[in-house]
Amino acid sequence: MKKVLDAICGSFDSCEVFYLNEKGKKIEARDGEICAAEFKEEEGYALRAIKDSRPVFSYTYDREDPAERLLANAKALVPVMERDEKSLFAPACAHYPASDLRDERGLAVSDEEKKSTLIDMERTIREYDRRITAVRNCEFQEVDLDAAIGNSNGLLATGRRSLFVFSAMAVATEGNEEVSWYDWRWSDDLKGIDPVRMGLDIAEKIVSMLFAKQIPTGAYEGILTARAASDLLGILSESFLAENLHKDKTQLKNKEGTRCFAEGLRIIDSGMAGPDAFAFDGEGVPSRKNTVVENGIFQTFLYDTYFANKLGKASTGNSVRGSLKSPPKCGARGIYIEKGSRDILASITNGIVIEDLMGTHTANPITGDFSVGCLGYIYRDGTKEPFQGVMFSGNVFDLFKNIRETGTDLTFYGPVGSPSIYVEGLKISGT
Repeated sequence: MKKVLDAICGSFDSCEVFYLNEKGKKIEARDGEICAAEFKEEEGYALRAIKDSRPVFSYTYDREDPAERLLANAKALVPVMERDEKSLFAPACAHYPASDLRDERGLAVSDEEKKSTLIDMERTIREYDRRITAVRNCEFQEVDLDAAIGNSNGLLATGRRSLFVFSAMAVATEGNEEVSWYDWRWSDDLKGIDPVRMGLDIAEKIVSMLFAKQIPTGAYEGILTARAASDLLGILSESFLAENLHKDKTQLKNKEGTRCFAEGLRIIDSGMAGPDAFAFDGEGVPSRKNTVVENGIFQTFLYDTYFANKLGKASTGNSVRGSLKSPPKCGARGIYIEKGSRDILASITNGIVIEDLMGTHTANPITGDFSVGCLGYIYRDGTKEPFQGVMFSGNVFDLFKNIRETGTDLTFYGPVGSPSIYVEGLKISGT
């Protein structure tokens, strides 16, 4: 990193170099056998530089002389770039959070053992019930990642992590009825996932959803599971970003210190939480824990270095990189609703439980309005029946004002996590 930086820095007013080496493998099982295996490695450098207030970005996979390639690409771009006086890079930092995100033992487990575990999971699903007619996308994925970042301000940071993911989709059929269910689980530690237990959970879920029917239109009290609640938090999280504050695309502008959500609700964004956890953000700023909402009161927006500079704030460590091929941008790192003190799913006897949402990408992140498909269960005096084919609509700001309790089952789905949440006034359009 230092060699590449030294070769580049003299050509620009300031610069930043990001290095990534990512090794990955994907194994798929079907009908009791391994049907596909894929192994890949990506290694490269990305450069951000500023010359005469003109910011440029380039990247290369050239391992022989990455500095020369980065320089050639960046220099060619400088004359055509617009000036931006607010562009800058993160300051140097002496301390980063201690992290233990790489499972050396898990990475060292043989591929044969991992294949055997995946076959056991697939068999568990397939043999659970005769009505399970297919198991698809039964996969194991593994990532071993090394990253480093340095800039002309003297910043230099390195980090490593591993990630293990099991996933599968089951299809159940009876008569003319066919339903499917997909789920995935991740861990930094290979032993942090029980694939057979996961397979049983998928099998139980899909069989329980057979002969789901529509339920009557109305406003219900009930629970959004961790999966469904995470989808809605993902919509809401857009309003916490400093970029949207700058662009006037958030309803939370000038509302710091104001109660905007349900009393008792706590929302955290942490760069050390979720499957994207890392010791530093996309610009090398140390990861930290930011309390976004405390007891329903909105506390702070989430800033990267650029928008912090534009708005007169300090970075909260919220720069994210989608890939080596694109520059970092402002984003949530590991945003989640803090869990409660009891299992709220175990005590429901009346109301609905929404298990999954379809079409959340159509929601309006500025107004918060949404209308999505959903499926789940309706409880009547303790009796549980599946439902599907209905619409769930509302506004995420209103919904998060009506949360009455949070469960203990905090689960991350990508960079967003939530426990199950109990909510009043769930608007369902059904029969």
